[in-house]
Amino acid sequence: MPKAVLVSTSATALGSHPTGLWIEELAAPYYKFKDAGYEVSIASIKGGPIAIDAGSMGDGFFTDDCKKFMHDGAAVGALSHSLPIDGLSLDGVNVLFLCGGHGTAVDFVDNAVLKGLIEKQYSSGNIMATVCHGPVALAQCNKPDGTPLVQGLAVTGFSNSEEDAVGLSSAVPFMLETKFKEQGGNYEKGDDWNSKVCVAGKLITGQNPQSSVATAAACIAAAAACIAAVAEVSVPPRQSVWCC
Repeated sequence: MPKAVLVSTSATALGSHPTGLWIEELAAPYYKFKDAGYEVSIASIKGGPIAIDAGSMGDGFFTDDCKKFMHDGAAVGALSHSLPIDGLSLDGVNVLFLCGGHGTAVDFVDNAVLKGLIEKQYSSGNIMATVCHGPVALAQCNKPDGTPLVQGLAVTGFSNSEEDAVGLSSAVPFMLETKFKEQGGNYEKGDDWNSKVCVAGKLITGQNPQSSVATAAACIAAAAACIAAVAEVSVPPRQSVWCC
């Protein structure tokens, strides 16, 4: 059975702005992976209960996947008893998926443990994915050769115009679009509040909450290709049998 680990923020505020996990960005991938036959685990920076950004439960944002998740005892139980990333094993993890929410701008940044997990997952050849504000964690990461992880790769994340629209441009530590361009990433974006996903080999990024389903779907497709390739390599060649 393939495995996915969803990682959430543990932060509850960005300065004076109450925040947390944007629930769609966990709930939608959770069910997408589950429906594809994955074993899904939920982790967070500190472990334990994960705070949900109240805004993500408002009209227009509380999607069917969110409603299903909040009425799913097993799902809520996993959210309430999330695994701490310190000591998290990536053995056998096909997809490491960083969820968003403005809380990530607090505890996904300058986080040595998370940095190590991302770099290990990326260099392992398995899928490293993230959506919306989750990509803030990528800015601290490097490829095995020491260059910025996003350098030369197609990437996306919450755009400058979207950050301006929600009024938090001055609260976040940096604007994702600007940062990725500075690091040599090939930043791409779709229209605000529309789904946009970038697939750059084993690195998969989504622009905003509306990209959550498509980002998870891209992960499943990419992981399936990886699993198939490994299976093909591991099967010994057939031995010819000659009869006379």
